[in-house]
Amino acid sequence: MAKPLIYFLCTGNSCRSQMADGFMNAFGEYKYEVKSAGLEAHGLNPRAVKVMTEVGIDISNNLSNVIDANTLNRSAYVITLCGHADEHCPVISNPNVIKLHWGFDDPAKATGTEEEIMEQFRAVRNSIKTKIEDFILDGH
Repeated sequence: MAKPLIYFLCTGNSCRSQMADGFMNAFGEYKYEVKSAGLEAHGLNPRAVKVMTEVGIDISNNLSNVIDANTLNRSAYVITLCGHADEHCPVISNPNVIKLHWGFDDPAKATGTEEEIMEQFRAVRNSIKTKIEDFILDGH
């Protein structure tokens, strides 16, 4: 039997959706097929890779992808991680797809010193981690 597909979406598929992808694979014990994509492909953000490495999850080999309509419509769950992706998500024609929205600030837009920027990345990472843990605990 095929694993349920979870498709994480954000604007650039560089930070938030990549972190969610990494956590779902780590905590979901690979019982899900996990993919992530963006409205655009901005490339993998090195700060996202770094903060995930801090918690023992390697996303350095992930690719930044653009939303694929076939993947979207064969998903069990489509989870948007920013308002822009939620508002501009392509139409899901499959009525069985469950669409959820988990809004997180874009850490790539953080300003300040390098440490202040990294703290924003860590804060978003930790919030995403909590949402993934709750999703799994709720029996999805």
